[in-house]
Amino acid sequence: MRDEDILIGSLMEETWLTLEQVAAACTVEPAWLLRHLDEGLFPHAESVAGVWRFSGPALLRARRMRELERDFDAVPELAALVADLLEEMDELREQLQRG
Repeated sequence: MRDEDILIGSLMEETWLTLEQVAAACTVEPAWLLRHLDEGLFPHAESVAGVWRFSGPALLRARRMRELERDFDAVPELAALVADLLEEMDELREQLQRG
């Protein structure tokens, strides 16, 4: 398990991050996140009183999508689909570990 996974899984479970915090953590401009939000590619994010909030899983998703777009020149929709599959695999692994 990577240190990043521990941070996200343990410390970020009940913490909400702002758009700017997630953008900084992913080394992207806030506009990148806003475009992806407009396209509905972040199901773990929510808008409260017009302010976007991101959960730990949304931060992990943003990092994964950014890496896929950067490393493989993937379009946002493909990066989101792969992120969906990776999230599903993570959930299945957790179920297997719980027994």
